[in-house]
Amino acid sequence: MENQQTIFVVEDDTFYGAMLEYHITLNPDYVVERFETGKDLLDNLYRRPVIITLDYSLPDMDGETILKKIQKEYPEIPVIIISGQEDISTAVQLLKNGAYDYITKGINTKEHLWNSILKINETLKLRTEISQLRAEVRKKYEFDNIIKGNSPALLRVFSMMEKAAKSNINISIYGETGTGKELVAKAVHHNSARNKNAFVAVNVAAIPKELVESELFGHEKGAFTGATNRRIGKFEEASGGTLFLDEIGEMDLTIQAKILRVLQEQEIVRIGGNQVVKVDTRIIVATHRNLAEEVQKGTFREDLYYRLLGLNLHLPPLRERGNDILLLSKFFVEEYCKKNRLPKINISNEAAQKLFEYSFPGNIRELKAVIELACVMSTDNIIKSEDITFNSIKAEKAFLLEEVTLREYTCRIIRHFLNKYDNDVLFVADKLDVGKSTIYNMIKNGEV
Repeated sequence: MENQQTIFVVEDDTFYGAMLEYHITLNPDYVVERFETGKDLLDNLYRRPVIITLDYSLPDMDGETILKKIQKEYPEIPVIIISGQEDISTAVQLLKNGAYDYITKGINTKEHLWNSILKINETLKLRTEISQLRAEVRKKYEFDNIIKGNSPALLRVFSMMEKAAKSNINISIYGETGTGKELVAKAVHHNSARNKNAFVAVNVAAIPKELVESELFGHEKGAFTGATNRRIGKFEEASGGTLFLDEIGEMDLTIQAKILRVLQEQEIVRIGGNQVVKVDTRIIVATHRNLAEEVQKGTFREDLYYRLLGLNLHLPPLRERGNDILLLSKFFVEEYCKKNRLPKINISNEAAQKLFEYSFPGNIRELKAVIELACVMSTDNIIKSEDITFNSIKAEKAFLLEEVTLREYTCRIIRHFLNKYDNDVLFVADKLDVGKSTIYNMIKNGEV
């Protein structure tokens, strides 16, 4: 039968082995294969049965020796020891060595065996469900699922994210507000070796200064007025996993010193306590500030800066991502329609052009808000130019007030006109009075 699971029964008493096989196969989900020696079992282990029932006293080797060999090669296979002797010390030792259960031969053997098999089956189902959930989470957090786009600037980010996920190094994420720093941190965590443990996010700027220490390190009962219970801090909560500290540039210097000590010693002490708690926490920090400049100003510790620096991820602003604007716009439209059970809504060419010409100082977060409002304002399932409204107070000034190089301004201008004129390099070169080779080189270098 399909979907039957194989159980190996190892028993040198032919009659007793047949009896165990009979009782197990009363459930049609299982098929039994019997072995009378330890060698025969070990020779067939590669077939990976779901369960092994093992007679403790076999003619060629004892159960403890066989159990150790199974544990070494296939530790995930549950082993139920069945013995003719009721030896408590032996049973305890076997259970310590990894046996799932120890059953004494007698009138209750079959009931005890069935209970063990049922419990193992429940555990296996739970493991399968957890494995499926983890696979779904991994798929959800695949880089190109969590961050939409295929611009050269974003592809460089994907490349750095892959390196970050394969390493345990601390990560610094830089980017303007709304570029998706927390999403990137989550994606790195869920694609790393730490994905079985917690991802804990803390927005430093959102916590009152007097509460930051308690939030990060926890406190003991009675540590201060209102501390009615022990509280586990975020470092401890994220141990084995990842702690994401958003807006790290807003952190008070006193807390910075304590963070530095945690990173150096890999241990914390809760407020009001004396117990040293070891932690194994990967740190990902994010900020829209230039931390190097903050160090120069004296608002950020230089030693902490170098400790956190690790691998740098710079998230490009939306205005530098070219056609990603339209790709993201379509994604947000589809998402909005699906969420609100609406028919498909399309974006007109005029509306797309209006989106391309805007600088998006609020980046992806602003684009999503603009698109959702446009969906509400649209008629006949088409988003027109007049349906798109920009409300940013930075809208008119964002382009020219930033302190960037002349080269970057040049790239932005050329990028804008390439988007506007369907990437017609010759037309744009003529319109801007720029050599076409200059534009081609910028495209080749990923600058536009």
